[in-house]
Amino acid sequence: MPPIIEASHLGKTYRSGKLEVPALRDVTFAVEPGEFVSIVGPSGSGKSTLFYVLGGLTSPTAGTLTIRGQDFSRLSDAERTKLRRAHIGFVFQRFNLLPTISAADNIELAHEIADTGRPLDRALLDHLSELLGIKGRLDHRPNELSGGEQQRVAIARALITKPAIVLADEPTGNLDTQNSDAVLEMLRVSSRELGQTVLMITHNPEAAMIADR
Repeated sequence: MPPIIEASHLGKTYRSGKLEVPALRDVTFAVEPGEFVSIVGPSGSGKSTLFYVLGGLTSPTAGTLTIRGQDFSRLSDAERTKLRRAHIGFVFQRFNLLPTISAADNIELAHEIADTGRPLDRALLDHLSELLGIKGRLDHRPNELSGGEQQRVAIARALITKPAIVLADEPTGNLDTQNSDAVLEMLRVSSRELGQTVLMITHNPEAAMIADR
């Protein structure tokens, strides 16, 4: 089976006037389907830039990126958006929940935006909320939830579309130890039990150890 993600000599340079700032240099790696991989490094090392490139949120300035057999770097913006919506789920350090609607509505909205052509899987929503310990909190708005609960809602939002790939950017960065452990366990479950490929960016070596590599 071919890799689900294949990066070859990726580079990303930001330009400000005449100044060029390289954020990624010659990054090459492959990820197998269902694998859980941690990308580790200190602040400023380019981890988040790599996250945005892998998710199709920004384009590399060098190299190629293949996602599920498609050359991501050659797709149009519309094609990249379609692939991203259909196959990639995002978990951000800042939970990015809409404050005016309930947790359940935040999760369901992600499914609507993805436009998968499939009805919302209520059984999956029930299963995820049970696993994440938020079943009794779905009717609450984000400001009525703790930080750990908000992050777990954000994970349910990322998984509800059944993405092949889950990208998590410092998902435990704002959480205490107990909530961090719950989030990491759920990411491991999504890889081992749900068969999703997980890439987690972190500066925390202890969090990184939960991954396959």
